[in-house]
Amino acid sequence: MSLFQFKKIGVVLGICILSGCGGSSDPDPAVDPLDRVPMLTNWADNIIIPAYDNFNAKLGTMTTKADAFTSTPNETTLAGFRTSWKDAYIDWQRVELFEFGPGDRNTIRNFFNIYPADEAGIVQNISDPAVNLALPVSYARQGFPALDYLINGLADSDQGIITLYTTDSDASKRIAYIDKLVDRMNSLLTTVISDWKGSYRSTFISSTGLDIGSSTSNVVNAYTLNYERFIRSGKIGIPSGAMTTSGGVKYPEKVEAYYKRDISLTLAKTAHQATVDFFNGKGFVTGTEGPSLKSYLDALDAKDVSTGTPLSQIINNQFSSSALKFDLLGENLHDQVINNNQSMIDTYNELQKAVRMLKVDMTSAMSITITYTDNDGD
Repeated sequence: MSLFQFKKIGVVLGICILSGCGGSSDPDPAVDPLDRVPMLTNWADNIIIPAYDNFNAKLGTMTTKADAFTSTPNETTLAGFRTSWKDAYIDWQRVELFEFGPGDRNTIRNFFNIYPADEAGIVQNISDPAVNLALPVSYARQGFPALDYLINGLADSDQGIITLYTTDSDASKRIAYIDKLVDRMNSLLTTVISDWKGSYRSTFISSTGLDIGSSTSNVVNAYTLNYERFIRSGKIGIPSGAMTTSGGVKYPEKVEAYYKRDISLTLAKTAHQATVDFFNGKGFVTGTEGPSLKSYLDALDAKDVSTGTPLSQIINNQFSSSALKFDLLGENLHDQVINNNQSMIDTYNELQKAVRMLKVDMTSAMSITITYTDNDGD
């Protein structure tokens, strides 16, 4: 059930403007506040494609540093690889929410960021040069979490890790596996970006409906799913045991970047801010707000009827409340769960409030159908 009731006049007006009432022709889209073409164009040209380009550059740097390490494994090249991995992982958080269109078609998240890493599976894959990384069983054996294990978690010291890539009997196999993982990440990202810069961009912008399968519907579903399942639950709810399905059991070992734990909060905060920026249509390069979910809700006149507060403002206020909870957490979410888990649970509860607003109130106001199922019991 929705937490708010909204004025219906905006929704009715939207239907009339978009489909035409009384046989009148459609208005000029240049002056139509409910025309979705500007919003779709802003998303494609000013947010999605630039964000992917930025991430591609960071992944390119990581590839160069990975090649340096696998060619000459030593503490210097390991440090360079780690830094570039961290930088790319942070910027991945800014594109992970784009799991629609080419991202969804290539299920890029499954190959880039399924955690916790499957340690035993990684070891098994290392021993098999012909392993098929496209199979679901290998999701948690690749991408950023697997690289985290391979460069941060194999031994207790840097020298111990270097030994496993130099004099150990399986050193060459580990090196080959890193190369295989990095090559796969580059190949998948290249495909996604090429699709966006090819025919898909125009397909995306021209799909202006609100029906299931339309661009706006796909975006809203992917956006809400990412916030609910991969930020609220994955980064906070599951490790803290806040999920109703966990029975209160904490899983600190399931934090993101488990082997480099001091960046786990940075990853979560970056993903959350990317969600906020997208809601407000903020250009990735310019930072300027354009047509967005916020402006569309305002055009629909979606408000809390008891206070007259715009739904967009209510959502942004809740985003701010959630951000404040993130600010109270330590950089190492693994230790946060162990030493002060209540702050994690408090953060989860604030994120959950935003989930309801996005999943129920926003989609209701926009006449969008949620097409995914979340089975976490919340």
